[in-house]
Amino acid sequence: MICRSSPYRTVLRDNAVPTIFDLTSHLNNPHSRHRKRIKELSEDEIRTLKQQKIDEAFEREQATQELNESNAQNTVSEEGGEEQEEEATPLTLEERENKDYLKSLFEILILMGKQNIPLDGHNVDELPEGIFASDNFQALLECRINSGDEVLRKRFEMTAVNLEYCSKTQQKQMLEICESCIREETLREVRDSHFFSIVTDEVVDIAGEEHLPVLVRFVDDSHNLREEFIGFLPYEADPDILAVKFHTTITEKWGLNMEYCRGQAYIVSSGFASKMKVVATRLLEKYPQAVYTLCSSCALNVWLAKSVPVVGVSTALGTIEEICCLFRQSPQLLEELDNTISVLFQNNKEKSNELKEICRSHWTGRHDTFEVLVDLIQALVLCLDAVNSDTSVRWNNSIAGRAFVLSSAITDFDFIVTIVILKHALSFTRAFGRNLQGQTSDVFFAASSLTAVLHSLNEVVENVDVYHEFWFEEATNLATKLDVQIKLPGKFRRAQQGNLDSELTSENYYKEVLSIPTLEHIIQELKDIFSEQHLKALKCLSLVPSVMGQLKFNTSEEHHADMYKNDLPNPDTLSAELHCWRIKWKHRGKDIELPSTIYEALHLPDIKFFPNVYALLKVLSILPVMKVENEKYEVGRKRLKAYLKNTLTEQRSSNLALLNINFDIKHDLDLMVDTYIKLYPDKVEFQEDFIPSNNSEVTKDA
Repeated sequence: MICRSSPYRTVLRDNAVPTIFDLTSHLNNPHSRHRKRIKELSEDEIRTLKQQKIDEAFEREQATQELNESNAQNTVSEEGGEEQEEEATPLTLEERENKDYLKSLFEILILMGKQNIPLDGHNVDELPEGIFASDNFQALLECRINSGDEVLRKRFEMTAVNLEYCSKTQQKQMLEICESCIREETLREVRDSHFFSIVTDEVVDIAGEEHLPVLVRFVDDSHNLREEFIGFLPYEADPDILAVKFHTTITEKWGLNMEYCRGQAYIVSSGFASKMKVVATRLLEKYPQAVYTLCSSCALNVWLAKSVPVVGVSTALGTIEEICCLFRQSPQLLEELDNTISVLFQNNKEKSNELKEICRSHWTGRHDTFEVLVDLIQALVLCLDAVNSDTSVRWNNSIAGRAFVLSSAITDFDFIVTIVILKHALSFTRAFGRNLQGQTSDVFFAASSLTAVLHSLNEVVENVDVYHEFWFEEATNLATKLDVQIKLPGKFRRAQQGNLDSELTSENYYKEVLSIPTLEHIIQELKDIFSEQHLKALKCLSLVPSVMGQLKFNTSEEHHADMYKNDLPNPDTLSAELHCWRIKWKHRGKDIELPSTIYEALHLPDIKFFPNVYALLKVLSILPVMKVENEKYEVGRKRLKAYLKNTLTEQRSSNLALLNINFDIKHDLDLMVDTYIKLYPDKVEFQEDFIPSNNSEVTKDA
């Protein structure tokens, strides 16, 4: 209890442990009734005490100030007063004009980034001979001058007409500074939070070069889990070189301490999975607590399928994405698919409506993607064939051409048998993966069910002949329905050059090259991403009160929290604190609901009274496998997708992308200008800010 009006006010120590105590126990204790009472002070005595405290505080402050002044004088005397003279020196008129000029250039670049305006304008090839059009940066610069920017007008009014306002080299240098300063705002919050996780998205094409988008997860000062985009990393074909550059960029260029990294996840398209696994392994060797996990934004079955090292699987996944993309881009084609589904499933309205609804979503990211595809494939084939056989002008050449190619791809027996085998092989992990993206309690209990999932998969491998026979039979029946010839892949037959083994059947071929490798890979991947450390971390989710309640408050988090012992502020008091945490929720009021997520637990008013629990919940929430509860703090990935969707490949820029995706982050123009002057002092002089242009015809009036 704290009495605010008493002169004996005290505060709890930082390492104080909350306890349950009885305020009425002294009434039943006869010895406590005769304890000596504390003397009650008069108002004059209280005023005297307060004045003494004020005088003491003033004396301490004065002594500290004198000490600081003394130290400052000593420092100045040792350094000859050079720094003091430098700070006192005001800027010259030319320096101030240079700064104002650079600030205007930075403002234009930031505007272009936020509004997703590419630096280049029209291609020279697009323009008639003799016609000149300035690039977007120069056009905005001219517009600003014509709108009354006196700093820029004064700067350029005496410039030769055949000179560019700002060279491409200078633009690139300034953009790099913009990118660095805006990224630093996010990284500063990450460092303040201490612990973080690294997540990468699928490899993307930036102006003809492959790049890896990098996001960071952390809990901010307001106890909110955030996932922010912090930049692109050039992709390397050699996984070992990629691992070194990945580590160097994060630690040296971006200044994050990987000792505080508690999780890593990589969402990759087919063909890149094995290389990113090498990166994960190298980081785990250096930082064992950077647990390799699945990412919450990707369904487990989709992630497993993308990582299968079988060429046929990669080809099938690419075809599926193209089909989904084609139907999303053409509402008319989607309507045609709806009509086809209605005809095929006219005796099952419920199934028909379900499939129609699925087709209007991004169904390639579902846990049951391959099950849905097997149900849809007949409708897809009929719909695509109808586009090619339609003699009217309803479909443009682009859609008709793509429809023809995709129809041929999905009516290949290799595609059909691949999706049927993936459907069955991944059926054992479907419920497990769905729980991983469910509520916190679902994730906790999913960790306990992994053993059963692996047992089922191992049983299938041991009896693969029997299982594969049923799977292949389903594939042949589906192929017969679609009038597809059952045969070995053409590539395989051509490679054998007529030396095919007469005993080699299609069934045996697909068992050896598809069923067995897929099953073995799924088992190994599950063991890799759900390592012993990862499972121990997920067991700590019993700290969440709703999970604790489902376990009847009979939990033992301290046994699983050993891996995070060094991350706790007071590890010695963990056991006592966890006991108090359990008692708090076990004996709660009837009208108090148990928090069901880490997000709710972190926002409890009294969470700071449980410093170890708070630290554990923060570390658990940043694990990539845990979903971001509040969608407004997961905008980094959504904005990244929007930027890639809305920007042509040749117009993408890694610098401008960061400005566009993080458009709401504050920026300090003065810091950018000072950084530029410090890094490129030779470029500040007026004459060196311009280079001759071969096609520039800017008038003096501009």
